[in-house]
Amino acid sequence: MADWRVSPSLALDELVVERLALGESIVHLGFGEVRLPAFEPLVERLVAGAYRTAAGPVAGGPALREAVAGYFARRRVPTGADQIVAGPGSKPLLLALNLVVRGDVIVPKPAWNTYAPQAELAGKKAFRVPIPAQAGGVPDPGALRDTIIAARALGRDPRIVILTLPDDSTGTLASPELVREICVIAEQEDLLIVSDEIHRDVLHDPRTRLTSPAELAPARTVVTTGLSKNLALGGWRIGVARFPDGVWGRRIRDGVIAFASEVWSTVAEPMQRVAEYAFAEPPEIRGRLADSARLHGSIARAVHRIMVDAGAVCRPPVGAFAVYPDFSPVRERLAGRGVTDSASLSRQLLDEHGIGVLAGHLLGDDEDALRFKASTSTLYGDTAELQRQALDSADPARLPHVSDLLTRIGEAFGKVCG
Repeated sequence: MADWRVSPSLALDELVVERLALGESIVHLGFGEVRLPAFEPLVERLVAGAYRTAAGPVAGGPALREAVAGYFARRRVPTGADQIVAGPGSKPLLLALNLVVRGDVIVPKPAWNTYAPQAELAGKKAFRVPIPAQAGGVPDPGALRDTIIAARALGRDPRIVILTLPDDSTGTLASPELVREICVIAEQEDLLIVSDEIHRDVLHDPRTRLTSPAELAPARTVVTTGLSKNLALGGWRIGVARFPDGVWGRRIRDGVIAFASEVWSTVAEPMQRVAEYAFAEPPEIRGRLADSARLHGSIARAVHRIMVDAGAVCRPPVGAFAVYPDFSPVRERLAGRGVTDSASLSRQLLDEHGIGVLAGHLLGDDEDALRFKASTSTLYGDTAELQRQALDSADPARLPHVSDLLTRIGEAFGKVCG
């Protein structure tokens, strides 16, 4: 029988919720859910869609797929509606890809904790390749080539490489040059690129250039995205995938649709109405996206400063809402407190200081490394009113309810690393 485990991020979230219910005071940085109130125009579409109770096409209705095609076209990726498949979140779409496309999977190290387990559930081997110094979300090109050679020497067959743009774990974005290098290798080694761009609309500075592999290697790139991060709709479960044009892309798309027909049948009609509206990006949606990205960037940078001040080496975040500090510069001080690896570091932070983080080894990183992922999207307030204040503020880090949490995080790391 397979060794099934609950996703580490979800397991940590459940643990924190249980301890909060027992009266503990915890600052939860271990779960990348966006704590913002639902945007009212989205709620209106959801309610209006509630009267649509029939199941529609497996891939999603024509209006939804046209809206998503337009979303990609506005991002320099011309797309037809027949290249789009909708799903109940991007997770099941990623799993479907693993089951439809043969071969082993290459993921960055560290990476979102779902990629490797999904590959393993599909009977594949996941090869982890260290990220380059510049940014996370992509494997280092030289190490990628070495990994492919070594894997094939062992009789394995790596066929898929997963990129995350911007990166879920580190909050960074691979440069166009890095993405181009990965695309060249994919062409030479006949790899399918799966580009997870669910944080694409959470770039902190709108002038930041994101180059999708779908621009550079369109015939071999599948792009996945959704509305859980940019519009804080994690619980509504809305995801989409864009497949390459051409024979290979259509074959993969048809396989995913066949899988969907046996597993989730179709995305719920109310959610399709929400997605159709959101992906069309009317002015009010664009405004909400801009406000959210500004908030995420402000707080992620504040937490980054705390980590660096505590002695960590940490890539500055430019997208998403996470930082990934490395506390190896203060390893000796931490060892004096019984902290020798990512597990003991995260355990001490939670048990002794009430700070929940996701240990790096749970993201595929080396177990003895002193690294973790800290998600910052839960620091905006415990109520809808406080969250709205953070969203509307020009300087949310100075709001008392946010500032208090940042101060507490800084004091905790001062005690651990001081």
